[in-house]
Amino acid sequence: EQPHLFMEFHGSEMSAREQAEQLQEIAREHGGDAFDWASRSEDRNKLWQARHDAYPAALQLRPGCRPVTTDVCVPISRLADCIHQARDMIDHSDIPGVILGHVGDGNFHVLILPNAENPDQLAEAERINHRLVELALSMDGTCSGEHGIGMGKKDFLQQEHPSGIVVMRQIKQCLDPKGILNPGKIFPDSIA
Repeated sequence: EQPHLFMEFHGSEMSAREQAEQLQEIAREHGGDAFDWASRSEDRNKLWQARHDAYPAALQLRPGCRPVTTDVCVPISRLADCIHQARDMIDHSDIPGVILGHVGDGNFHVLILPNAENPDQLAEAERINHRLVELALSMDGTCSGEHGIGMGKKDFLQQEHPSGIVVMRQIKQCLDPKGILNPGKIFPDSIA
């Protein structure tokens, strides 16, 4: 078990090969090993399968846990620092956690694995989630890269977009005048 980095290159076959070879050299210079790359779709799919299996594999770190999944997105220039601090948050808690994602757009996911029977660990997982969101916002990021707002992050919407909530609510009212589409799942309760 060790960190993995998956990259995808686009362009002509020659251009993609050149980019992969350059990356292989950079990775080697920084201690990266076991560099594999593929151009045929069947071979690419085999490489990407490890990424697709990351979530179920992470759950095996703590069978029976109640995973808390979250994501944030920050500007690329802040990504490495944000991931490093997120890893530090997890490492300084008594709860295992995994970071994964498709970071080319600044978006990454954190999977926190609290013991489902331990209320203190469940509360700590939520604290980690909140600290991660606060960190992303402090780095000019957003509270959710792709998971959406929902129940877990609706209170951060006000902090992130204080002037936009009124407009968002008006749009929702136009599209959902009876309030039947995901009621109570987007806007903070404190926003009328």
